[in-house]
Amino acid sequence: MENSNKRIVTPKDFGHKFLNGEFSLVYSQTNEEFKQAVTLAQFMDIAEPFNSGVETFNLEMDTDLNKEITQYLWLDNRREKAIAVAFDRNNVIHGIRLSPFISFPEDDRQFTKNAYIMPITDEWFVFWGGINQFVNYHYVYEDQRYAYDLVIMKDGLSYQDSINKLENYYAFNREITAPADGKVVKILDDIKDNVIGELNPDQPEGNCVIMEHSNNEFSMLAHLKQNSIIVKEGESVIRGQVIGLCGNSGNSTEPHLHFQVMNSENYLAGKSIRIKFENGLDPIQGDFISPDNFA
Repeated sequence: MENSNKRIVTPKDFGHKFLNGEFSLVYSQTNEEFKQAVTLAQFMDIAEPFNSGVETFNLEMDTDLNKEITQYLWLDNRREKAIAVAFDRNNVIHGIRLSPFISFPEDDRQFTKNAYIMPITDEWFVFWGGINQFVNYHYVYEDQRYAYDLVIMKDGLSYQDSINKLENYYAFNREITAPADGKVVKILDDIKDNVIGELNPDQPEGNCVIMEHSNNEFSMLAHLKQNSIIVKEGESVIRGQVIGLCGNSGNSTEPHLHFQVMNSENYLAGKSIRIKFENGLDPIQGDFISPDNFA
């Protein structure tokens, strides 16, 4: 048998080699953090039964997580099982996730009646967004299914210098705008911004603005900076109007913007709706998006 040390798994042939049971070869290319978390025996115990009943694994999509790492997604022939693998440019594997493939095709086909813009004034990066749980962790939750989490990335990082200071994050203090014409129906503005890495589960949305738009659609902009909101409840706003600043309040470990559209003022009782963007855009994880895209 050929020495596995002279062979390599690439994104192009990963699905075939995994289905062929070449788990030792796959494992040999994982980084040290992966190997410290999972032994080869543990990996094989999970991987071998995952192949049961599978005829093929087909590459479905690839997403650039940053300038060094790309996530690849394979689905089995029945579109019931999924494998997500993060490769760097040197084909080192930084993560492997095996999971049932969750799909809500009927919801995916229902878009907002209104067209929206991203509520930003700079170029932002889609950290979470899309129509499967591998590019958008919100997807499995009906009330957040089509939400976006946005950060600002430069040279593959969302911060400069020390990781522990809010002010070092490019998204912090950036202006957030109204995604469409509407009326402000709810504001939270007095919640303290979290220390980096901490969460506030008691007030998950943090400081936020909820706006009512035509066609009984409501947008929510969450995790805003404490005392930064400059609109009032009952106030009419126009698309692109500044409403506050990005912060790190609520269930947020670092400064970012959570944006979603729903069918209720109460996001916990409502249903997230897939957003129809102006100019036919459909941003997903890994995309950079700016106001110029909607000009």
